[in-house]
Amino acid sequence: MTRTDDFSNPLLERLKAQVPFLWVNDRLRPAADVLPALPLTHTDIQDAASRLSRFAPLIARLFPDTGSDAGIIESEIVAAPRLRDELSHRFGVDIRGDVWLKADHALPVAGSVKARGGVYEVLVFAERLAVREGLFTTSDPYLKLASPEIRRLFSRYTIAVGSTGNLGLSIGISGAALGFSVTVHMSRDAKAWKKRLLRQRGVTVVEHESDYTSAVEAGRQAVGDDPFTYFVDDENSAALFLGYSVAALRLAEQMKRHGISVNERRPLLVYLPCGVGGAPGGITFGLKHIFGDSVHCFFAEPTGSPSFLLGMLSGFEQPVSVYDIGLTNRTEADGLAVARPSRFAASIVENLISGCLTVRDEDLFRFVYALSETEGIAVEPSAAAGFSGPLLLLSTKEGKEYLRWHRIEDSIGDAVHLLWTTGGLLVPGDDFEAFRLRGEQTYGRTKEG
Repeated sequence: MTRTDDFSNPLLERLKAQVPFLWVNDRLRPAADVLPALPLTHTDIQDAASRLSRFAPLIARLFPDTGSDAGIIESEIVAAPRLRDELSHRFGVDIRGDVWLKADHALPVAGSVKARGGVYEVLVFAERLAVREGLFTTSDPYLKLASPEIRRLFSRYTIAVGSTGNLGLSIGISGAALGFSVTVHMSRDAKAWKKRLLRQRGVTVVEHESDYTSAVEAGRQAVGDDPFTYFVDDENSAALFLGYSVAALRLAEQMKRHGISVNERRPLLVYLPCGVGGAPGGITFGLKHIFGDSVHCFFAEPTGSPSFLLGMLSGFEQPVSVYDIGLTNRTEADGLAVARPSRFAASIVENLISGCLTVRDEDLFRFVYALSETEGIAVEPSAAAGFSGPLLLLSTKEGKEYLRWHRIEDSIGDAVHLLWTTGGLLVPGDDFEAFRLRGEQTYGRTKEG
């Protein structure tokens, strides 16, 4: 039985009441102390980046939308000064510093942050399988993995995954393109268009009238000990985690090209939408290796599904679910509708993240509308979860104390606020218009609580 009685009562009550707030991590420690003790290293990140580079010619052939980047799956960073000014005006908070977007909503192949980890995990499995069967060596050209002989091998295997949507798209699209059979177990939260798109790609979609955690468990049980089925375990996968972490290396290069230095005088504040924790965890892990204590990472979750924050409050000593405190795990942010966090991700980043914040669904739609109106960029609601980060950091007691404790108060005007968007490219036009209209109808009525 989960012990919720040990939680800090005021924080627990705020979670139960679904009131948006910022929580500052009192277990945050210097990166130089934490990173050497972790089971994954900077070398692991570099190895993942090297593998993706080796696969790039194959990716470019399978996915023409990566051709302009020669098969490298990457998104741009985009300055968003009009969004900063609009949010400052609308919510009455002076957002000091520059606001940029890390545009993972536009990642090729799968149109979300999951294209990083999901595609990487599929590629790792494909490589190992072909090597094991003696049809490929890592010194061969990687285009060989598209040969008829190796595709016949892949067609004998099934890749399975449980998902609320975006990870399923990533695994399904990339796995099917390589020739695998793919089965995606989707929870009740998954959008109809995501199921439809997967089926159009030849993926088997199994629908469950349950949440993400149950869909994952159903996927595990369906796979069992079948030697011809590979299960992608979103809650425990090191490959997924490392695939996400490569983003940090790419981001450092992009910031350098834009003339942006990150140091004590110009801190980098990153706001990451969080579901189970794997994607934001992997990104945070990578960023801490690159920028150390000059980067500050905050995880953003819907008020109805704050599973990672609840896990941080409970210390992850026992499995803990949002249902344990009376929440429904219902949110329009389908990719973030997770009742229980990844213990694997948490074990790596619990001393590296700066804090967590929660956001109401209606504010997600407002942010979608504001971004569309100011910068002309379309994202899905879950991708806007981090947009309230600068507002809460700069206006709340907790945020101001964090800035003071970490000696950012005087340099905040030179800071870079990086809003990490996570999905949107593949959203049908009618669906996005419904998101935008819902945000427009309520925009400005309710400010951040």
